[in-house]
Amino acid sequence: MAIGVWISLFAYFALMIAIGIYAMRTSTSSSEDYMLGGRALSPKVAALSAGASDMSGWLLLGLPGALYVSGLASAWIGIGLFVGAFFNWVLVAPRLREQTVHYGNAITIPSFLANRFPTQALSLRTVSAIVIVVFFAVYTASGLVAGGKLFESAFAGIFNFGGLSDYAVGIVITLGVVLAYTVVGGFLAVSMTDFVQGCIMMLALVIMPAVVLFGEGGGGYAQAAQTLNEVDPTLLSWTEGLTFVGWLSAVTWGLGYFGQPHIIVRFMAIRSLKDVPTARNIGMGWMGISLIGAVSLGVFGRAYAVRNGLEIADPETIFIILSDLLFHPLITGFLYAALLAAVMSTISSQLLVSSSSLTEDFYRLFLRKEATDRECVNVGRACVVAVGLVAAVIASDPDSQVLALVSNAWAGFGAAFGPLILLSLMWSRTNGAGAIAGMVIGAVTVMVWISLGWNGSFMGGPGVYEIIPGFVAAFIAIIVVSLATSDAGEYQHISR
Repeated sequence: MAIGVWISLFAYFALMIAIGIYAMRTSTSSSEDYMLGGRALSPKVAALSAGASDMSGWLLLGLPGALYVSGLASAWIGIGLFVGAFFNWVLVAPRLREQTVHYGNAITIPSFLANRFPTQALSLRTVSAIVIVVFFAVYTASGLVAGGKLFESAFAGIFNFGGLSDYAVGIVITLGVVLAYTVVGGFLAVSMTDFVQGCIMMLALVIMPAVVLFGEGGGGYAQAAQTLNEVDPTLLSWTEGLTFVGWLSAVTWGLGYFGQPHIIVRFMAIRSLKDVPTARNIGMGWMGISLIGAVSLGVFGRAYAVRNGLEIADPETIFIILSDLLFHPLITGFLYAALLAAVMSTISSQLLVSSSSLTEDFYRLFLRKEATDRECVNVGRACVVAVGLVAAVIASDPDSQVLALVSNAWAGFGAAFGPLILLSLMWSRTNGAGAIAGMVIGAVTVMVWISLGWNGSFMGGPGVYEIIPGFVAAFIAIIVVSLATSDAGEYQHISR
């Protein structure tokens, strides 16, 4: 492995840890500081933090891998996500920022739901915290799988620590660096590193497709299109071979945005309501550029591999292979850092949200009601480590697929929290009984759907993506149960 790669990677690791130390000295004196950054994020930091924590390793591994195999039909996932993210910024962001302050200055999603529906406060905090920890353990594992694949593909045979495989070493290093800055610096460290990581990710997704198309061995768009048509004419079709059910399963990924705690918590942390439109514009611009780059990488990376006789055993590693093949070691190290940035930005956000729920909604609620802020910060740090270790165990299987793990966790959160967040913010008749019913039915529907094998692939498999039945069932349950039970007057009108 060239020394230039190590220089870039170690510079990246050092920068992340330095940001964590800075954040520790700036914003870890209270629970609100450690878990929500004191609600003081600027629009650009909030926007890129939401985007980077959203996209994770699937943006550089899972999505290009799907495009590599299936062609442009897989791009419907990205289109659905873009539309869903836009409506999340429009419908949820301003209301959540305003109402979390209004309802008792809530600093976690479970505490907001408890304050919004006081008749079911204990049940809501407990159930929502369980859902968050369970699904985030799986979601975090997907990021560690991506880190493991990077080290397995890029550093094969270099590491030999106690008989550990390169894949296992990748998991250990990825988790270790994330824990270092997350445990130390909390939410502010996570958000600031997300901003830097988001910039790195976007730059990588501009550079890579351009070099693949126009660099040595690329041949330009016309040559790439000709090559793909010779391999399989459907690769450049948006609809060929895609059933209606497959298309619906792809675009409905966007429904998941309304219920992703690690994303919507950024809305709670924006410094003021008037900053939300600016953050939305920055975030959507970043997302559009990044998605176009990922789609281009998957499709044109396939053309490059065919024209140059590359054997790609695992399509999800196309970014890693081309990074090593096409660039100077210093740039290769930068591109590896971009992949790690995608992975770490999401892992850190998920660990912190899980830790916040364990601390505020279990420890402080059941074990130590009189716990001081300093004590809760320390408990939160311990919980970050604990959830990270559980995720590492889940990720230990090297045959795990990044996109599959992400899709399951994404659907679980989207169904359990999405309809509830929307209706709690926008429908005053929603009550505590309806909230509990929707959350439980949404989560259970997703888990049952997966366990029965009804969640077919988006390319037209026998099943339907589990977020569709889960989201619909939860939405209906909230409305029906709320209307069938008495209105306890839980909604508080906000005067402006």
